[in-house]
Amino acid sequence: MVKIKSEDLYLASVFKQKFGDLLVQTGQITVEQLEEALVEQSKTKERLGSILVKMGFISEQRLIETLEFQLGIPHVILSKYKIDPDILALVPEHIAKKYHVFPVEKNGKRLVLAMLDPTNVYALDELRLTLNYEIQPVIVTEDDMNQAFSQYFGISGSVQEVFKDLDVQIEEEKEEDQGVGDLEAMVEDAPIVRLVNLLITQAVKEKASDIHLEPTERELVIRYRVDGKLKKIMTSPKNTQAAIISRIKIISGMNIAEKRLPQDGRIQMRVEGVPIDLRVSCIPIVFGEKVVMRILFKNNVLAKMESLGFLPDTLERFRSVYKQPHGIILVTGPTGSGKSTTLSSVLNELNSPEENIMTVEDPVEYQIHGINQVQVNNKAGLTFAMALRSFLRQDPDIIMVGEIRDGETAQIATQAALTGHLVLSTLHTNDAPSSITRLIDMKIEPFLAASTVIGILAQRLVRGVCPDCKQAYNLAEDHIYYDIVRKNLPDTPPEKLVFYKGEGCRRCSGKGYSKRLAIHEVLLVNQELRVLISQNVPAGEIKELAVKNGMRTLFQDGLLKALEGKTTLEEIVRAAYVNE
Repeated sequence: MVKIKSEDLYLASVFKQKFGDLLVQTGQITVEQLEEALVEQSKTKERLGSILVKMGFISEQRLIETLEFQLGIPHVILSKYKIDPDILALVPEHIAKKYHVFPVEKNGKRLVLAMLDPTNVYALDELRLTLNYEIQPVIVTEDDMNQAFSQYFGISGSVQEVFKDLDVQIEEEKEEDQGVGDLEAMVEDAPIVRLVNLLITQAVKEKASDIHLEPTERELVIRYRVDGKLKKIMTSPKNTQAAIISRIKIISGMNIAEKRLPQDGRIQMRVEGVPIDLRVSCIPIVFGEKVVMRILFKNNVLAKMESLGFLPDTLERFRSVYKQPHGIILVTGPTGSGKSTTLSSVLNELNSPEENIMTVEDPVEYQIHGINQVQVNNKAGLTFAMALRSFLRQDPDIIMVGEIRDGETAQIATQAALTGHLVLSTLHTNDAPSSITRLIDMKIEPFLAASTVIGILAQRLVRGVCPDCKQAYNLAEDHIYYDIVRKNLPDTPPEKLVFYKGEGCRRCSGKGYSKRLAIHEVLLVNQELRVLISQNVPAGEIKELAVKNGMRTLFQDGLLKALEGKTTLEEIVRAAYVNE
C-alpha cells in the first residue's frame, strides 16, 4: 500500500475544489458537460463524480484513474480481498455507511480504508478521532463499495435485531384469527415499520428492480430482482406475515380488510435522500397475499444516447429515424428492458425551445426540464387515449405515449402522425418486425401502418460478464453454438471468434455475471417494406426483407457485444436466439 502524508491530504482538499476543472483541463470532459453536471448536483446533492458517470460524460474507471494519477492514492478492488472479520469489526456498520468507507487491512496503528471520496479531509479527521487509528485512504468504485456492503453487512444483522423486538410483540397465532383492528395496531408497531423500511432501503441499495414477498406454508419469503434475476434475500417467520403485508397495503393506499381480490397501490418515499416511487401489486394465493413492489427512481439522471450501449452504426441508424419531422417511432421489448430510459434520452436530445414536446406516461420516470409531461390517472379517467386526444389541441411538435395498450390509443397515435407530428411510443413484442403485426392486430389498417411507422427499435437487457473473473476462449468448431455463430457472423474469420466466460469470483458471488447491458435491433421502414406492410404479410417476411436491407438482429448485435467481452455467448443465445 502507498503511504500518504498529511501534506498530501491538504493538497487533496485543495484539489477537490477544482476537481471538475482538472477533468476539463485534461480533456476528460468539456466545460459544457461540467456546467450541466454542476446544475444537476445542485438539485440532487450527489457527488460530482457520480453525476458525471451517470450522465455518461466519463467512465467510472477513467474517473478513478484521474484521481489515482493526480493524488497518488492507489485504487483497490474490494472483491479481490478476503476481509478479515477482526478488521471488519474495527469499523461499525453505521460509520461505514455514514462516511462511505470500508476497512481493507490494518498495519499497526494505521487502518487502510477504501473510500468513494478520498479527498474529503473532514471525513478523514472524523474517522481518525472516532476509530482511534491513523487512516490511509484508498480509492474504490461505487459499485465495488455497494457490493462489499451487501456481502459483509447486508440485511441479515439489521433484520435479526428487528425480529428480537417482534418476538416480544407478536404472539404465535393463526393469521385468520387476527381481526382488522388487531392488524391496524400491529402494523404501526415500531419493529414492523422498521422491517418494511429496511426491506425497501436494502432493495434500493442493491439496485433491485422489484421486491417479492411470497407467503409459503411455514414462512414469508422475500426476494429481490437484481440484474434481471430473482434472488432470495431472507425469510420471515409466519407469525409476522400478516403484519408485514398489511403494513405495505396501508402505506400503499390499499384496503387491508380486502383479502379476496387483487389490489394495486403506490408508495412515494425517499431512501437516503433519493426520491423513489413504488408500484405495489397484491394478489391472494394459497398461503396468504403475495406482494410485488416495482421500484422506480424519480430523479434518475438522464443518460446520453452514446452511453446506452448502442454499437456506433446502430445508433447512427436509430438517430436517422428520430431526427425525422413526423411519423411513428416504436421502441419494443419486454417489461424492464429499458424502453422508458431510451425514449427519455431521445426526448432529451430532441428537447429545444423551438419544439413543443408533450408526453403521457405511467408513471413519469424522468422529469425533463422544458417538456410537458402528463401522469396517467386511471381512477380519474385520465388514460393514455384521453391525454393523447387532448394533446392534438395543444399545438404539439413531438408526442411521446408511454405505451400503446389498446386500439383507441393506436388509432389516435396514427392520426397524429398523419397530421404532421412525430409520435414516439412503446409496445411489448419480441422483436422489431412483430411490432407491425401487433399494430395491425389493434385494428390499424395495414396501409395506415405502412404510411405512418418510420422506424422501430427493439431492445432487451442481458447480463454482462464479470470484468474481474472473465476468461477468453476461442470458439472451437465442435462447440455446440459454432454453426449458429458462423451463420450469423459470416464476415468474421473463425480465428477472430474469441468469446469470454466468467469463472466466478467474490465480486459476482460466483455467478460469472455482473450488471446488465442492452442489445438492439433497428428496423428502418423504406418503400420496399411499406409495400410488404400494406399487404399485411407475416412478420417473418418483414424481418427477411429488413435484414436484406441492412438490419442487424438482436442476436447479431448481442454476438458482436459478446466478442467485445461485454457479455457471454451463452447469455446471448439464452436471451435472443430464435431457431428459424
